[in-house]
Amino acid sequence: MRTDFDALVVGAGYAGAVCARKLAENGKRVLILERRNHIGGNAYDCKDGAGVLIHQYGPHIFHTNDKRVFDYLSRFTRWRDYQHRVIANLPRDNPEAVPAGKSTDGRCFFPVPFNLDSLKNAFGMKEGERLGEKLLAAYPGREQVTILELRQNRDPEIAAIAEYVYEHVFVHYTMKQWGQTPEEIDPATTARVPVRLSRDDRYFLDEYQGMPLHGYTPMFAAMLDHPNITGELNTDAIPLLDLSGDVLKVDGRAFAGPVVFTGQADELFGKKFGPLPYRTLDFQFETLKKDWFQARGTVNYTVDQPYTRITEFKHLTGQDLPGVTTIVKEYSRAYTGAPGETPYYAIISPENNALYAKYQAEAEKFQNLHLLGRLAEYKYYNMDVIAARALDLAEQLLGQP
Repeated sequence: MRTDFDALVVGAGYAGAVCARKLAENGKRVLILERRNHIGGNAYDCKDGAGVLIHQYGPHIFHTNDKRVFDYLSRFTRWRDYQHRVIANLPRDNPEAVPAGKSTDGRCFFPVPFNLDSLKNAFGMKEGERLGEKLLAAYPGREQVTILELRQNRDPEIAAIAEYVYEHVFVHYTMKQWGQTPEEIDPATTARVPVRLSRDDRYFLDEYQGMPLHGYTPMFAAMLDHPNITGELNTDAIPLLDLSGDVLKVDGRAFAGPVVFTGQADELFGKKFGPLPYRTLDFQFETLKKDWFQARGTVNYTVDQPYTRITEFKHLTGQDLPGVTTIVKEYSRAYTGAPGETPYYAIISPENNALYAKYQAEAEKFQNLHLLGRLAEYKYYNMDVIAARALDLAEQLLGQP
């Protein structure tokens, strides 16, 4: 392994790549070690056998209100204007509900998050409009309201809307996603589920939204294209890091420069306190000989079906490829640590946070070791937040205000 570097970054996803580039532009020689055979982390995209640009680890839609992050990433890509819209597809339990497209299979759809149009789709045009007017009168000037607020409303019809959203949008989907029973779901999470008091059907409301024009992987390639950055793929850094003594060693040599680690914190320390729990995803990709499969980029199956959602990538990328399309179905399950599994979501709880704190304390014994990102910090971060944290850490390491 090369030894002529000032900083070591483990992982070439958002956290590692952004941090590495910032350090490199300020004169630091950076070595990036990436376990996988590609850059980009879970945002990695590539063309499949049919020529469809897919997201190998599930759909990634960029959105942020952080202008600094958007401007920084815009140095490495142009953007395709894309406003993500999601619909729920579920069995129709109301004869007045709007069917899913022209289907006659007893299913209906509505926008998610639940909004005024969702009311019409779920309860029929006339009843949905009446309930929408009642909501607007009850919460004037509001953009959205939580189901906790709806449940607490004295009007039984408004309270009933909360129960409908809970049952048809939230609870079954959450059970599939997190492997929990209704009793195990955090009541605080349930209470925050929104109902929008408008017809705005965009999934995200951030000021900056879009997709890298040519894909995430080219964006990362441009970010890592710097003379001060050296990258090595198919390289597991953990066997090269010695944390057994008082001084951090890299490949058997004491190393005083910063080490930015973006992988699993428990794995870094040999899971000495026990494994941190995660949820993983299984992806079932299907290439179909048709122009389109579904009306929106993502369709959530909020009540039935073993999968949580189906994504059709051409909606996201804007790729013009007639006669063929690729979809992916997502299945959520517990992460076991078996070969080939990817930990996607930390399972946040007081017990798991306490376990993570033990690993964090181990890392803090080394002043030049920095944990950064979803896995290393055992938190759920959107892409923009990870990029912001990477910029902040790099500036801290550089002594910048």
